[in-house]
Amino acid sequence: MLLAIDSGNTNIIFALFDGSEIKARWRIATDPQRTADEYVVWLRQLLDLNGLDIDAVDAVIISTVVPRALHNLTVLAEKYFGVTPLVAGRGAAKWGVALDVEQPDSVGADRVLNIIAAHQTYKQDVIIIDFGTATTFDVADYDGAYKGGVIAPGINLSLDALVGNTAQLPRIALEAPADDNVIGTTTESQMLIGIFWGYVAMIEGLVQRTKAQIGRPTKVIATGGLSVLFNEHTDVFDHIEADLTLRGMLILYQRATNT
Repeated sequence: MLLAIDSGNTNIIFALFDGSEIKARWRIATDPQRTADEYVVWLRQLLDLNGLDIDAVDAVIISTVVPRALHNLTVLAEKYFGVTPLVAGRGAAKWGVALDVEQPDSVGADRVLNIIAAHQTYKQDVIIIDFGTATTFDVADYDGAYKGGVIAPGINLSLDALVGNTAQLPRIALEAPADDNVIGTTTESQMLIGIFWGYVAMIEGLVQRTKAQIGRPTKVIATGGLSVLFNEHTDVFDHIEADLTLRGMLILYQRATNT
């Protein structure tokens, strides 16, 4: 089995692949100082709960946008799984796609993996919207080349900034408003309208402008935890792909190992 480890700014996702099927996935808060020993204690318990033994893992691939986390994750693979992990974008697991931007080395691993997975499925121009700590919009052409994109604050970051930098605005739960009304009559409803419908307007506006700039038929793919929520309130997405980054990691592993 392949253990794919996707280390993001907020969470690390551990996904266990049996062939092309995700057998299990687990999430833990990102902490660059967490040791390999701490990871394995946590993982052993989760593997046991799923009726799996740690020896079932015979390959590891790591993707990270947090460089300081890579060392301990590498030690985890080597010390407890007895394998040298592949690292997305490096060595045998190099991207294999063109990064047609001014600073290709600065493109986040998760964004390239999303492009790889989307291109394998759709074979045309795509816009990928990934709802994470930041919300990213990434564009790839029909050849699978990465053409650039947009980085916007994630909706939770926006809400935190609004509450944290004002004296009297209350903390509110992030949820869809009860209706399509955009004229709030309470402080809380006005905040929710501003955050939620404002975010929907940003998504729709950026997609419209990006499609106009591309000038060809383009699929819009959404991924990340909030994609399902937003999909209920806009028709801008063509597809929701919850595991897009993990699928990209599997494809990269298969290419690197010729499997």
